[in-house]
Amino acid sequence: MSAMERASQVVGQSGAFLDALERASRAAALDRPVLVIGERGTGKELVAERLHRLSPRWDQPLVVMNCAALPETLIEAELFGHEAGAFTGATKARVGRFEEADGGTLFLDELGTLSMAAQERLLRAVEYGEVTRIGASRPLRVDVRIVAATNEHLPDKVDAHSFRADLLDRLSFEVVTLPPLRARRDDIMVLANHFARRMAAELGWERWTGFGERAVEQLTAYGWPGNVRELRNVVERAVYRWDAGGPVDRIDIDPFASPFRPSGQAPASPSVAAVSTSPSTKVPVPSAGDEVAACEVGPSDFKSRVAQFERDLLANALAEHRFNQRQAASALGLSYDQFRHALRRHDLIGTVA
Repeated sequence: MSAMERASQVVGQSGAFLDALERASRAAALDRPVLVIGERGTGKELVAERLHRLSPRWDQPLVVMNCAALPETLIEAELFGHEAGAFTGATKARVGRFEEADGGTLFLDELGTLSMAAQERLLRAVEYGEVTRIGASRPLRVDVRIVAATNEHLPDKVDAHSFRADLLDRLSFEVVTLPPLRARRDDIMVLANHFARRMAAELGWERWTGFGERAVEQLTAYGWPGNVRELRNVVERAVYRWDAGGPVDRIDIDPFASPFRPSGQAPASPSVAAVSTSPSTKVPVPSAGDEVAACEVGPSDFKSRVAQFERDLLANALAEHRFNQRQAASALGLSYDQFRHALRRHDLIGTVA
């Protein structure tokens, strides 16, 4: 991807998020490097685009390079270009990303994955405004503003001697740290409705009907480790799957959740699947027709042992999630209805509100 053009908007109203945007906006007018820090899915690329669009270079190229997407042997060729015959497979000369971004902005995503050799050449390019194609004898002058992003704490990498201190000093004129979605709870439903409206329009809905109470509860209670990107996927999937009319009230956080999901292990026999005692194992709950009931402590027969294991699994999940049934169900890979049915079968309904 050599240029970045997006229809995506920067959406949010929480104080921490707006403070980060304000810092980025103020830095945009200065022709200095900016480092954008944030977890995966927090919108680092959108902030880089905002920095470019608000800068005096707005009408020049915005070139993107994901440093983690290429093998180490090709990083330098991608950044600085190469001459024909410079290495095996280089049948013709190629312009590097620095040359493509001349006059504009170069966005280096996943900066922390660059090799030390590439970091050394990048430092020279930033310091002197010169790049040398692989296989060339003369440097080329370039006028490029660097915006870099990472989800790592680069000072720790400097201490571990895996990132150059001088390069970090050069690139961190301004550092914009984006808050994770769990730190901007007020934005969850703002973002969810934004993504849902767009998806509804894409699907040809006459209007966006909103979220039901159960869906709102699930969206706001979840921790969103994948941040805004994960929220967008979950919301768009919920709208796409909803065909009941009215407000969307079914949210599937984990698209892989299924009572039939493969465990990754071969069954013990063609008819009896192996039962793992790992606390992270997702165990399918038997259907209502199965004759499995809760039993006394110390069962000896197979069905009673399985029933006791299921009961313990349900009780532990409830305790771990502070008796929030929806969160416990999601953790076990079950729908809310499946989870409630399992609680009733094991006589656990009375233990929860």
